[in-house]
Amino acid sequence: MTDRHAYIDRAPLAAGDTVAFVSPAGPGDEASLKKGVGYYREWGLEVQVGDAVLKRHSRARYLAGEDDDRRNDLVNAWMDPDVDAVVCTRGGYGALRLLDGIDWNRMREGGRRRDGSPKLLTGSSDITALHEAFRVHLDVPTLFCPMATNGVFAESEIIRLDVRRWLLEPWGGRELIGPDTEILAPGKTHGRFTGGNVSLLTSAIGAPEAAEKPDGILFLEDVGESPYRLDNFLTQMDRAGRFDYVTGIVLGSWNSSGRMDDLRLLMDEFFADRGVPVLWEQGFGHDPHALSVPLNVDGLLDASGSAPVLTVTGAAS
Repeated sequence: MTDRHAYIDRAPLAAGDTVAFVSPAGPGDEASLKKGVGYYREWGLEVQVGDAVLKRHSRARYLAGEDDDRRNDLVNAWMDPDVDAVVCTRGGYGALRLLDGIDWNRMREGGRRRDGSPKLLTGSSDITALHEAFRVHLDVPTLFCPMATNGVFAESEIIRLDVRRWLLEPWGGRELIGPDTEILAPGKTHGRFTGGNVSLLTSAIGAPEAAEKPDGILFLEDVGESPYRLDNFLTQMDRAGRFDYVTGIVLGSWNSSGRMDDLRLLMDEFFADRGVPVLWEQGFGHDPHALSVPLNVDGLLDASGSAPVLTVTGAAS
């Protein structure tokens, strides 16, 4: 079993384990941080908080401290043998700025728990940049999930229960179908889960992480982008070859991105005739009750019947 399948039969965390809260992108506020830390401690986890979580960049107030501050928090947490998982507190913007200054060889050699298993990175939205980098450079499983200091985490018990289960229970056999999921294109496939936020995936085109175009099942979502901008992003990704090797596509939430009918037509245009199964409105991303999605693990997408199936399976048999 490779590191990618480490959490198929065992949970990533257990009561008493330590997680490190870091802010690779935007800054949080003290009240939201206190609330988020409280939830994780209620789950029996110990929480360390990075030095930059509440800082502000000297020029760009939308960043949680200077790039070096945020990068040091991330790297130090990953390399600390007493830390079992690295929890990104929020998105915004800024994770992309950290990647070129990270020693990925050092991260690969030193970023393990005391029992030898891989650590877990969690987060969503702008943290897509880190999910992609950790997949390419470290080849470890990660969790695309709502973040502890965001409003939806406090507002949705569904989100908190879902994140808790992904952290404290094994992943094998977990279903990822949302309440509004539909089949956009039929078919059946098994493959690795990759992807995340469309605008972040597009921003990485031309970077080292984008040189590898993985096959498998691609997850896509975004927020606050008009249909013409999503059209532009998807066209860029298509021209860059990101869709050439996919065996299935899962479309998540598109909050504040225009009329859903218009977005459905756009996704039909890009994906309905590619010969791979496609799901619409799976529910991950910026949905008020967003589902968590494990990345760099293998799963089954079955859209061959009347009801879609999306399941974490581990390696193909």
